[in-house]
Amino acid sequence: MFAPVYFDHNASTPLDPAVLEAMLPWLTEQYGNASSRHEYGRAARRAIDEARRRVAAAVGAHATEVVFTSGGSEANNLFVKGAAAFLKPGLLAVSAVEHPCVIKPAEQLARRGWVLRTLAVDGEGRVDADAYGAVLAERPKLVSVMLANNETGVLQDVPALASAARGSGAWFHTDAVQALGKVAVDFRALNAAGVHAMTLSAHKIGGPKGAAALVLDKRVELEPLIAGGGHERGLRSGTENVAAIVGFGAACELAVQRRAENAARLLALRGELERGLGAQGARLFGAGAERLPNTVYFAVPDVDGETLVGHLDRAGFAVASGAACSSANPEPSHVLRAMGVAPELARGAVRISLGGGNTAQQVQDFLKTLQATVSKLQQLTAMAV
Repeated sequence: MFAPVYFDHNASTPLDPAVLEAMLPWLTEQYGNASSRHEYGRAARRAIDEARRRVAAAVGAHATEVVFTSGGSEANNLFVKGAAAFLKPGLLAVSAVEHPCVIKPAEQLARRGWVLRTLAVDGEGRVDADAYGAVLAERPKLVSVMLANNETGVLQDVPALASAARGSGAWFHTDAVQALGKVAVDFRALNAAGVHAMTLSAHKIGGPKGAAALVLDKRVELEPLIAGGGHERGLRSGTENVAAIVGFGAACELAVQRRAENAARLLALRGELERGLGAQGARLFGAGAERLPNTVYFAVPDVDGETLVGHLDRAGFAVASGAACSSANPEPSHVLRAMGVAPELARGAVRISLGGGNTAQQVQDFLKTLQATVSKLQQLTAMAV
């Protein structure tokens, strides 16, 4: 059976067998509703409570600070829209490289009386200090800056940014979906620096899709996106997905146990991959900044990223294009545009995000395949001209 090499772990990760084992009872014989008062319901409630404890422990939070949601997008929307609902419209600031599930709700608020400021970044994708200072002088009410970028892997100095925002009195949120399991994430330390809320997601760390969390300082008031039975302290109503939440808890525990070892191994693979890409004339994005150990974002000049991704897929390598290319939207990645990358180069962007199952042999095989594929595409382009 054809089994492509999976190099797209920032998009999603394989479900860890130990996580599946923890989930299975809650997909079969343990089917109670956690709001029910009988033993089936009480068992489900105990499982959720234990999972909440595990998620909190993984990031140095208290269990009462963890609000379960269906995904990272919902958690980000819950903070942005939920916090805004308790405030008079004012200034909202988000970085130019945020995930669309932060940018889009911020743009919705801008249509409802809020003023949106987009925080500029430097050529490596880090929030520009001068631009940030200028925005803080306007005293924003809400600020959201991601801990690690999903495309480039670039890490932001969130503690310093949050500390600087304290003087404006802003509620500060960080999307830590890509950071969890790859770098140390400590909500208690972040909270002490000035971070009030943080987003996590299960399927980026070997857990199931459909489970995520907003870790929330209890001093922050949010209006729920989903009202109903008052689940999750009234912040997210709806019958809990017990199996997915249990899997999330198990995945968090495993991610913390394995993080240091995996990070060292992935960093070595990343170095090998980048050396090979450099030898082939590829341009690396964000390489001058501190990054996640598993992420490489590159482009080969004069080679279209979508085309290259398609050819690599057929050759047995699952990677991601950095460009949001379609017939309706031919624009390159908004992250690369914010970094000042020329559009023609940005359209060639390809992301590789390594995971626990990847090997040095796979990296070498990829580099050979890439070289042959690029050579073929360049020949076709020359013939067309």
